[in-house]
Amino acid sequence: MVTGATAGIGEACARTLAEAGVNLVLIARRSDRLGALAGELAATGVDVRTRAVDVRDRDGVTRCMEWLDGQGVTVDILLNNAGLARGLDTFQEGSHEDWDDMIDTNVKGLINVTRAILPGMIARDSGHVVNIGSIAGHMVYPKGNVYCATKYAVRALTDAANLDLVGTRVRMSSVDPGLVETEFSLVRFRGDEERARTVYEGVDSLMPEDIADAVYYVLNTRPRVNVLNMLVMPTVQRSPFVMAREQVAR
Repeated sequence: MVTGATAGIGEACARTLAEAGVNLVLIARRSDRLGALAGELAATGVDVRTRAVDVRDRDGVTRCMEWLDGQGVTVDILLNNAGLARGLDTFQEGSHEDWDDMIDTNVKGLINVTRAILPGMIARDSGHVVNIGSIAGHMVYPKGNVYCATKYAVRALTDAANLDLVGTRVRMSSVDPGLVETEFSLVRFRGDEERARTVYEGVDSLMPEDIADAVYYVLNTRPRVNVLNMLVMPTVQRSPFVMAREQVAR
């Protein structure tokens, strides 16, 4: 299962997994994009099922699990990718609406889906949860306050869940990217394309496919290996504050 599957890292991971022969359950809010992506991926020969779900909606997540149960589908891999940033403001000037969007999606959404799926994995003593975190869960940056807090929460939840899973064969990992060129900044700045473009100008940033490669590696380690955390940075970036621009070489 891939959450937030219709763009960016989620879409890239869905494509990589489909190419590897993995059957998919894709969930996201935009049903039109889900249908188009499922049509493409089904051509690889894998089984692709889709469901329009907002991970913030706990009842909707529950109904999705009931729908899967009714079809005899079990989830062996969960990729918690759904997430977003809203705004770039100082704490004293920030928007409660933006904060609620980030907390409800990045933290509570991840909790909703993981809580629904993890018991089945434990009962089967098999499964792997991969959470998409961020460099923002390792180092805060100016005006990142609540977004950074949500990604620190993802990191803490991953670490804490791993303690709870000791004694099982269920694994939980996080893959934490630095700058990745996706719709992330467009969403953060609420559709302001010019402002979003400046984030990536002159930077040989990561691409979604790079993170899909990292996720694929994590999922394909031997069963005795659990990658707790993988921090992935573009070569031109060494921290949220240190980055070389004008080194674009795709």
